[in-house]
Amino acid sequence: MKLSEKIQLLRKENNYSQEELAAICNVSRQSISKWEADIALPETEKLIILSNLFQVTVDVLLKDELSINGTREVYTCGNNAIRKERAKLYEGALIKESIEDETLLDYIRVHKVELWNTGGVPKYWTVIFFTSSVPNFPELASRALIADHEKGVNWFVDFKCNNTKYIVFKNKILKYTIGNKEEKAIVCNECRIQGISDNEMNWSE
Repeated sequence: MKLSEKIQLLRKENNYSQEELAAICNVSRQSISKWEADIALPETEKLIILSNLFQVTVDVLLKDELSINGTREVYTCGNNAIRKERAKLYEGALIKESIEDETLLDYIRVHKVELWNTGGVPKYWTVIFFTSSVPNFPELASRALIADHEKGVNWFVDFKCNNTKYIVFKNKILKYTIGNKEEKAIVCNECRIQGISDNEMNWSE
């Protein structure tokens, strides 16, 4: 079975549309179509994303003689015991006014939207509670956030994935293991350097 056929089969078995898979791989839908039509090949970085997403090795994807159905994943021992069957799932809350590139919203699934009265300007913030299975979501969020140091504005978004907490600024990604006080202290100190007050660090875990 060719790589193109394997991508199409795995995509359908995992109930992804071409658009959804394109978002996860950070490519256009046309790219997915070309991969599945055997017109173009995914780059190495994209092959790794596909491998992680579909829980098959890169060898299985690339070698025609290796069958997807003939490959057995063992989840009860070794490193595979801690692997998830699906892609990583990021979950958190995003203030829409904190981003300058709204294409970030294409990479999230919105679960709830609230309006928060700020008591200042602007009067309201639009808070989006979301999840995302896009592997490079922290990097996408970091590129989309607003940072204007001349005006004293340095937005951040916090979210978690499994047992890891992410605090993301424009072009800066901080993270710590939930429950690890030393790691969290280092992150909080860096947040203070970024101009964040202690009151703003009362994020949920």
